[in-house]
Amino acid sequence: MSVLLFTIIVLAGAFLAGLVGSLTGLGGGVIIIPLLTLVLGVDIHYAIGASIVSVIATSSGSAAAYVKEGITNIRIGMFLEMATTISAIIGAVVTVYLDPSYIAVIFGLILLFSAAMMIVKKLDRSDNDTSGKLAMFFKLNGTYPTEEGVKKYAVHRVLGGFIMMFFAGIISGLLGIGSGALKVIAMDNIMRIPFKVSTTTSNFMMGVTAAASAIVYLHRGQIDPGIAMPVTIGVLCGATLGSKILVKTKTDKLKVVFAAVVTFLALQMIYNGLSGKL
Repeated sequence: MSVLLFTIIVLAGAFLAGLVGSLTGLGGGVIIIPLLTLVLGVDIHYAIGASIVSVIATSSGSAAAYVKEGITNIRIGMFLEMATTISAIIGAVVTVYLDPSYIAVIFGLILLFSAAMMIVKKLDRSDNDTSGKLAMFFKLNGTYPTEEGVKKYAVHRVLGGFIMMFFAGIISGLLGIGSGALKVIAMDNIMRIPFKVSTTTSNFMMGVTAAASAIVYLHRGQIDPGIAMPVTIGVLCGATLGSKILVKTKTDKLKVVFAAVVTFLALQMIYNGLSGKL
């Protein structure tokens, strides 16, 4: 395969990954890594390195808009980043000592979990009447704009959320994805933050978390510009278009279809990992 053809395929695949990932909230990494490894035969470490760079680009682009709108809770983001950045570096370092087959199996299992989380109906567990002691001490409670005006919210079980985010950071550094499903558990279920705030704050954090693990991959020479550049451009363009479509489209049916695709990719990754093909 020529370099030009490879670049065109990666660019097109990354665009589709960014578009669908943006519409479903999973991010482009869940498609781009299987595309690079299963279809194009790229070493999984280089695929993860390229995915991490694309996460930094997409997070930086969308996070700025959400911060400007006043939805993102920067204090929560900065606080939880202490857990995710340290653990992301740990995850990136651990990757060196793991066989690619094991990484593929772990990636497949996380994809299955993400697919399940995507189709499960989410309940708003936010409790605005009471607040945790640590949340009050660190001043993590905040407000966000709604159609009815500015609404206050309270943060709970900060320590539990911090521990879950530490685990999410390890997965992010190990696999090169945003690990949004784990962050949903941390911020929605444990800390009981409203959906809008948890989603935008998670997006704000992803870039910083990915940048921490990217240093390790860059040091090892596993970020190849020839792969990372078309992946980043494609995912960024696809995610930008997806964010515009998302405002006008209901994505419930799309999420079910995408969950089926992700499940298929997950099973393929697990099969290839167990059979030693990666």
